[in-house]
Amino acid sequence: MNASYKYTVAGCSAILLWSLIVGLIRNVTEQLGPIGGAAMIYSVGSLFLMIVIGLPKLSLFSPRYLLIGGGLFVSYEMCLSLALGMANSRNQAVEMSIINYLWPSLTVLFAVLVSNKPVSKVIYPAILLSFFGVAWTLSGDDGLSASQLMANAATNPISYMLAFTGAFLWAIYCNVTKKLANGKNAITWFFIATAVSLWCKYAISDEGAIVMTSDAIIDLLLAGIVMGSGYALWNIGIIGGNMVLLATFSYFTPIFSTFFSAWILDIELTMQFWQGVIMVTLASLICWWFTREQK
Repeated sequence: MNASYKYTVAGCSAILLWSLIVGLIRNVTEQLGPIGGAAMIYSVGSLFLMIVIGLPKLSLFSPRYLLIGGGLFVSYEMCLSLALGMANSRNQAVEMSIINYLWPSLTVLFAVLVSNKPVSKVIYPAILLSFFGVAWTLSGDDGLSASQLMANAATNPISYMLAFTGAFLWAIYCNVTKKLANGKNAITWFFIATAVSLWCKYAISDEGAIVMTSDAIIDLLLAGIVMGSGYALWNIGIIGGNMVLLATFSYFTPIFSTFFSAWILDIELTMQFWQGVIMVTLASLICWWFTREQK
């Protein structure tokens, strides 16, 4: 087994682990609370990353990267975890995850808007397809209608707003940090900052006390370790893996994530929902394909 193959396997493993996150976060937050549960997950994830990756000196990173990149990362992770935890049901939590997967198309859109390079006009209908796919998943079995979308959003406006905001934040993060990071990665510090921010929010909220059970502890450790492992393996994968293969594989994450979420949460999803997921996935692939760097 050559080195490149090992790196590629590590990157693919990270993508599969990330696909488990939605179901695991929802599982923990149902037992420990939306805010407290998320804070516990990122605390465990931070500890795991400190052990596996280490805690690099802050002086290695530029202040702009730490402040801007870190701020975007923390804000995104809080939006996603709280959107999942505050969803009215498990099915709605999976809806939040699909909204989150607007970020690949939005990443391409923002990159195009700030770049002077000519791009294929195909990406614009592809971006519209991603939004249409999300709308299709949220419409239910009665077909696409504006009234149905508004009715769904009205049942839990905070979660829907957090999910949409998170998608935009991560798209901005992907465009900004590449220029600010200078090849370095402060993921451990970003995880710690996310945990601290969630604990601060928990302290000022009226959420009840966290009650730990044996099942909750097992689910918490699993969620934290899986999340931390995903980032750790991805760091390995991008060092020497086949980036074309990893990029292609990563854009199938909405399908993997939806499948694993339905399995972990023991829910059934409609055919229309799966059709929307496929639309979002295809839109992301098209956007990436027509904007990828040619060698």
